[in-house]
Amino acid sequence: MVVLKSAREIEIMRRAGRIVARILAEVRARIKPGVTTAELDRLAEKLCDDHRVEPAFKGYLGYPYALCCSVNEEVVHGFPGPRRLQEGDILSMDFGVRHQGYFGDAAVTIGVGRVGAEAGRLMDVTREALTAGIAACVEGGRLSDVSAAVQRRAEENGFSVVRQFVGHGIGRRLHEEPQVPNYVGDGRDMKLSQGLVLAIEPMVNAGGYAVKVKEDGWTAVTVDGSLSAHFEHTVAVTGDGPRILSLP
Repeated sequence: MVVLKSAREIEIMRRAGRIVARILAEVRARIKPGVTTAELDRLAEKLCDDHRVEPAFKGYLGYPYALCCSVNEEVVHGFPGPRRLQEGDILSMDFGVRHQGYFGDAAVTIGVGRVGAEAGRLMDVTREALTAGIAACVEGGRLSDVSAAVQRRAEENGFSVVRQFVGHGIGRRLHEEPQVPNYVGDGRDMKLSQGLVLAIEPMVNAGGYAVKVKEDGWTAVTVDGSLSAHFEHTVAVTGDGPRILSLP
């Protein structure tokens, strides 16, 4: 069931999203060669305590960390750990919080030091794909318009969009209906209505779109070993157009 949000609920979600953005910004500022992803996770959890919010991911379906850290060929749901970031890596961080009963969710991909040309272009195009998807998130439009905008921007640049993982509705639950694919398929389409809140999250691969999950049961990687980037915002459909809730 798709749950539309009231103006009051969207304001609460805006506060949750602002906290997500601020925490991601603080964690991002610590990224440099030699830092471990476990250090970043510990910082994110400490900042949740400082902001008096719950980390959305820790304990969700058994996920053991506050932050998802996916490096290079890792697409999503990467475990933080002792791995030290190296110059030229790209790191995708997916993070959410629960605040006053509502969730905020966002993701960003960051280059560690100086990155190669392909990695830089992949991150730029994925960010542009997210922007295109958000622009299509208008009252009276279709969910497939969002998917098509993301897919078009990625594929016209020679990249591919992941099929196995998709965006989602969000509100009192971290994952609500509808699913938000980053490609146009044969699944359910729907009209976008005022009060709908979506987590739009392109996952774009430099190579093919196929992914597999590692032995830990969570970390998804590209099958061909190509780089992957991931950007996400929480977005509300309003009478005045899309409103991004996960900005600082």
